[in-house]
Amino acid sequence: MASDSALAALGPEGASAAAHALSLPADAYGNDPRLEAMWAIKASEHAEVYFNLISSVDPKFLKLTKVDDKLYTLFRETFKDLDIKLLKTEDLKSAEAKERWRSFCNQFDGIVEDFNYGTLLRLDTKREYTEENTIFATRVQFYAIEIARNREGLNDTVFKSKSNS
Repeated sequence: MASDSALAALGPEGASAAAHALSLPADAYGNDPRLEAMWAIKASEHAEVYFNLISSVDPKFLKLTKVDDKLYTLFRETFKDLDIKLLKTEDLKSAEAKERWRSFCNQFDGIVEDFNYGTLLRLDTKREYTEENTIFATRVQFYAIEIARNREGLNDTVFKSKSNS
């Protein structure tokens, strides 16, 4: 996933500047390719940590936020029929989906840290993070879907496959 060599390539000054830049509000950014690369590295590292976590700890016991219950309840009320086992790009990216998600996500502004931070999300729960099985989502989308997957037993296959190997 994320490469330590990519961070090392920035050097101490570049890494420090990138860390500072990543702490700024989103509207402070231009289209700086170095920042985009840092966002990608950070999102990749988050994905790797999360996948290692669900591979080594029974997902039904995980608590991802202080408001997991509220996130799960509101998510299932808002997206009753969403197939979270196998997401499709249009489930998050179509015009209609974007509007529903925007309304859902904004409820967690100030409640969930980095609620709109870019995060990688697996499309198919049976597969690892790969380029073909990953979509870019906000942190709240990630939490809502992964909390539901954990509670509904959809990440059990990852845990069982890794604990049996």
